[in-house]
Amino acid sequence: MRAAGELLRTALGVLALLLLLATIVAWARWLHRRLTVHAGAPRWVRIVSLVVVAGGLVLFGVANVAYRFLDPEPWRPVIVVGLTWLAVAWYLTLGCALVAVPARVLRLSGRLAARRRWLRVSTVAVVVATVAVTAYGAVVAARPGVVAYDVEIAGLPAGWDGTRVVLVTDLHVGAVHGQGWTRRMADLVAAQDPELVVLAGDLVDGWEVHTGPLLAPIADLDAPLGAFAVSGNHEVESGDGAAYLDRFEEVGLTVLRNDAVRIERGGDKLVVAGVHDATGTGALAPDADAALAGVEAEDFVIFVAHQPLQVPGGDRVDLQLSGHTHGGQIWPFGWLVPLQQPTLAGVDEVNGVTVVTSRGFGTSGPPVRVGSPPEIVVLTLRSAPAAVE
Repeated sequence: MRAAGELLRTALGVLALLLLLATIVAWARWLHRRLTVHAGAPRWVRIVSLVVVAGGLVLFGVANVAYRFLDPEPWRPVIVVGLTWLAVAWYLTLGCALVAVPARVLRLSGRLAARRRWLRVSTVAVVVATVAVTAYGAVVAARPGVVAYDVEIAGLPAGWDGTRVVLVTDLHVGAVHGQGWTRRMADLVAAQDPELVVLAGDLVDGWEVHTGPLLAPIADLDAPLGAFAVSGNHEVESGDGAAYLDRFEEVGLTVLRNDAVRIERGGDKLVVAGVHDATGTGALAPDADAALAGVEAEDFVIFVAHQPLQVPGGDRVDLQLSGHTHGGQIWPFGWLVPLQQPTLAGVDEVNGVTVVTSRGFGTSGPPVRVGSPPEIVVLTLRSAPAAVE
């Protein structure tokens, strides 16, 4: 029975893979025809389209294998082009789908000459817009900025009023960027003169043996109250989660492994607690109860978790710092993130807890950002005025 079950699972896996491949081939054929055949394009345009659609698809596959399983350094140009192709393919698909609607209306109404004119003009417009938007998004993604918030929180100890906290998430060093990207982050953080630094996961892509050394500049972070880190889904999904957390500690970070640390400022103490990412299992499974086990009811708690949805139940934390969402990264995916996460970016309230979510410093997948610029977040903690009864 066990062998039969394993055979069935294997067969279902193969079937799922075949269906995925069939779907990809069908999509590629549809997009190529929309760009060329339906628009009455000349032969040379059809060749270019075939290279972009089919060749780009192959390059995207190579890029994913290269950064996930190999040392990405010698492959980086291929990885960048291959991953950027995904953004190009997305906007070409979206544009062609929109163009197809009026084209179908014109066809059904018998206005075939008008349909041909519409397809020729609109298809060119889609290609030009795709190139322009992708190029713009690539420039934006390469220029992280600083976003600052004053955050008023009831119960903040008086000694902590005015504390500057820098939140960094989603560095994603490895696939697209090397050690210079980490150095850029560290320099930008240092320029904010923080007292406390929090790195809320997804600092890496790929295997630790290749990517871990790229985190070396983090050792230069200098925050009087410490620099804390938790795992993100990319650390976990790499299969090297434990090794990455060890690497974080080697570069001077205090790693919160479902635990908490008490720190003091101005004579007042608070608790910084953190958990592993929601995707973790086994030793890397998140456990908010363990992280908050030693917390007293009167303690002020800053809770660090990669995903905003990891807000603990009950009245146990006062401020949560998260990332993961990328602010949607590429329009219009920002509209879809709220289907899975309780907040997109910025300062929000989730289940009575103030949650600050960063759009992240790097990118996942295409090194492109449209409508969601990269950032580090600088928080100035403020004591909320006492409620008037």
